[in-house]
Amino acid sequence: MTRAWRDLPVVVTGATGLLGGWLVEALLARGAHVIAIVRDRVPRSRLLRERVIDRIDVAWGDVRDAELVERVLAEYEAECVFHLAAQTIVGIANRAPVSTFDTNVRGTWTVLEAARRVPTVTRVIVASSDKAYGEHDVLPYDESAPLQGRHPYDASKSAADLIAQSYFHTFELPVVVTRCGNLFGGGDLNWNRIVPGTIRSALYGERPVIRSDGGLVRDYLYVEDAVDAYLAVADALSAGEDIAGTALNVSYEQPLAVVDIVDRILGVMARRDLTPDIRNEASNEIREQYLRAARMRKLGWSPRHTLDEGLAKTVAWYRRFLGTPVAP
Repeated sequence: MTRAWRDLPVVVTGATGLLGGWLVEALLARGAHVIAIVRDRVPRSRLLRERVIDRIDVAWGDVRDAELVERVLAEYEAECVFHLAAQTIVGIANRAPVSTFDTNVRGTWTVLEAARRVPTVTRVIVASSDKAYGEHDVLPYDESAPLQGRHPYDASKSAADLIAQSYFHTFELPVVVTRCGNLFGGGDLNWNRIVPGTIRSALYGERPVIRSDGGLVRDYLYVEDAVDAYLAVADALSAGEDIAGTALNVSYEQPLAVVDIVDRILGVMARRDLTPDIRNEASNEIREQYLRAARMRKLGWSPRHTLDEGLAKTVAWYRRFLGTPVAP
């Protein structure tokens, strides 16, 4: 428990997601009074399955519901808001762009407008993504790169990111945008993502599926290190650091091709006998995308885990969750 967070009213959206579950737990460890806005009951999420939900207040509803969001922020006298709620799967965005735009864009402006109208709110952290940058020739991306998402998911994150920044420049709302690479860790139930999907396949003794040609290059970031970054941003805002209205990249700065991250996972699990099933069927994917995180490191953040340490902790979580031993 830390004095700065003790009994502090903190609203978290997207608490049943990968990042949300770990962030809520970290806030509780610091003594915060956590209020989560939750749309769907997800019994297998860490929030419910590990009974974290029993230690927080929950407002059941949708972040697109302006009346609900403003009521929650006002009645709980929220001081800090972490807006994580989003539709996060690229393939779903390609199939259902309207619902993705509605959740990711309207959901963001609804939370920001409520925060603007509730006077107790002094800091807002909005989760964007490296996908907000779209595709660029110059790599790695730093925060000065323009936001030019072209496909539905990327465009939804570009739009939400710009809207968040506009609330600072127009209304002086103290908001910071975070742009992370591909998050992984225990609690991610989206099996079509490469990390949990590969782990599940290996635990079942099956070949892991790679839907692209395996050559897409990405950042991969363990979720507990991402949580540390979010808390560091919130602490910096509270301390008066001049970061409101800006965006911050969060990355290990160790980009890997998809085939390489799969190989790392299989190595951690001692299952390199399982050769990947490379299907080359992905569409609307950026070929190479990775971040420079110098500004975040200057703020005082540094990862507590190496990539392999994060993968090992993730594998251990899924081994418990799925109840399947790793074959030698």
